Amino acid sequence: MTRFFLSCLLAFTAGHLFNYTVILYLQEAVGSDVLSGIGFGLAFGSSIVFGWFAGVVCDRVPPHRVIHGAQALFLAGLACLWWAHSGATDASRVAWVLIGAFCGGLAWSFVGPARLTTLGQLARPEKLRPATIIFNLQVLVGFGLAPLLLGAVRSRAGWGAVLALAAGGFVLASLLIAGLRTRTHATPSGASVWADMREGFAAVGRDALLAQLMLAAVLGYAMTGPLQILLPKLARDVLGLSELQRGAYLGLLALSLIAGGVTALALAKRVHHGVVIFGGIVAGCLVFASLSQISVAALSAAALACVGLAGGMVISLVVAGIQAQAPDALRGRVMGMYAITSQVVPAASGVAAGALVNAVGVTQAIAASGLALATIVLLAAWRMGRLRGYSGHA
Repeated sequence: MTRFFLSCLLAFTAGHLFNYTVILYLQEAVGSDVLSGIGFGLAFGSSIVFGWFAGVVCDRVPPHRVIHGAQALFLAGLACLWWAHSGATDASRVAWVLIGAFCGGLAWSFVGPARLTTLGQLARPEKLRPATIIFNLQVLVGFGLAPLLLGAVRSRAGWGAVLALAAGGFVLASLLIAGLRTRTHATPSGASVWADMREGFAAVGRDALLAQLMLAAVLGYAMTGPLQILLPKLARDVLGLSELQRGAYLGLLALSLIAGGVTALALAKRVHHGVVIFGGIVAGCLVFASLSQISVAALSAAALACVGLAGGMVISLVVAGIQAQAPDALRGRVMGMYAITSQVVPAASGVAAGALVNAVGVTQAIAASGLALATIVLLAAWRMGRLRGYSGHA
C-alpha cells in the first residue's frame, strides 16, 4: 500500500502541475483568460465523454493496466505542451496547447477511476473508508505541491523544466507500481459496454444515499473551477503579489485542503458526516465570496485557508462515503462516475469562471460565484434528506 500511495502522490502532483501549466501558460504567455478557461475545460472536462467508458474498462480490465495507459497519455500531452512552447509557430501555439490539454483530459478520464478501483482491491473492507481518505489526501497534497513547484521551477529554469518535472513524476509513478497486479470482474457473456453503463447507473439510482453523495460531490467540486481560474488573477491584479508569492498563496489553499483531509481522517468517527458535508460547502462558499472584499494579503490568505479547510473535509468525507457504498462488482463504474464529477464539474465551472471574469472582472466574479453556489447548496440540503441524516459511522 505504501508504494501505491507514493505512486498516487507523484501522479497527482504531476497531473495538477499539468493543469496549472495549461492555465497559466494560456493566461500569461498567450494572454487570454477565455482560452485559459477553455484549456482547463479540456484538461479536466474530457471525462464527460470518456469517463463513462473508463468506468466500464476498469471493471473489465485489470485496473493497474489502465493506470499505466493513462499516464502514457499524460506524457503525450506534455510532449504537445513542450512543442507549443519550444517548436511551434505563434500561429499554431494555441492549437498545440489545446491538443495537449485534450490528451491530459483523456488521461484524467481513466486515471481516477482506475486508481480508486485498484484501492478497492488493495484495502480490506474494514479499512476501505480510512484508506480512501488517505488516497484523497494524496490528491490534495498533489494539488498543493503543484503551484509551489511550478512557481519555484519556472522562476529559475523556465517552462521546459516544469514540463520535464511533470514527465518525471509520471514515469516514477508507473515504476513504483510496476509489480502491482490487480484482478478484473467477470462480465456476463454478450454484455455490451452500454449495458454495463446502464447497470452502473441503475445501481446508483437504487441506493438513495449513494445518489445523494454523488450530488454532494457535484456541489463540492463546483467551487474548484473558480478557485483555480480566479485565484491567480486575484493574487496578481488585486493583491499585487509577485510570482513566487502567488505560488505561495495558491499553495496555502492546497495546504489547508490537506489540513481539511487530515481533520476528516481524525474526526471521521466523531462527526455527523451529512451535517459536515452541507455545512462545510456553504461556509466555504461564503468565505470565498468574501475574498472579493479583501485587499490585504494576510487577511485574504487567512480566509483562503478557511475555504481550503472546509473543502478538504467535505471532499474527503464524500469520496469515502461513495467508496464504502459502491458494490464490488460495479466499483469501477461507480468510482468512474465520481471521477467524472471530480473532473467535469471543475472544468465546467472553470470555463464559466473564465467567461465571467472576462465580462465583469475578478472581484465581481468571485462574489457572484461564492454567493450563487451557497444558495444552491442550501436548497439542496433542504431536499436531500437521506444525506442530511447520514452519520457515516456504520
